[in-house]
Amino acid sequence: MVIYGVAILAGCFLFGMFCGELIGTLMGIDSNVGGVGIAMLLLIVVVDKLQKSGKISIAAQSGMAFWNAMYIPIVIAMAASQNVLGALTGGPLAIIAGVATALISWLCVPLLSGKKAKESALEFNKNHATTGEVN
Repeated sequence: MVIYGVAILAGCFLFGMFCGELIGTLMGIDSNVGGVGIAMLLLIVVVDKLQKSGKISIAAQSGMAFWNAMYIPIVIAMAASQNVLGALTGGPLAIIAGVATALISWLCVPLLSGKKAKESALEFNKNHATTGEVN
């Protein structure tokens, strides 16, 4: 049932927000640091544990699948409400940190998928050159 997905999502979100506020306080800033990310990771872990232990019905699993699919747009909406202008006017450190994080994440994709960067790029080019598909 979808309601179980809502309950687990809400619990993970509240715990993540609490942890993010706590981290921000410990760092001495008045901001939530990583709360949404903590909530996302917690949601993934909780749903996986429930599925592996068989403590969740098929109807509840379909509710979880719905909320897992909805979570990314929710996170994007929350991130869009952050004070981006304040970060950009605060100095170049925010821009450097954002670009560095994006580049490091992009470079880690082949490592996490078990392929070398050149193999991954060659495979992508070969697949799309022959089929002409764009994802």
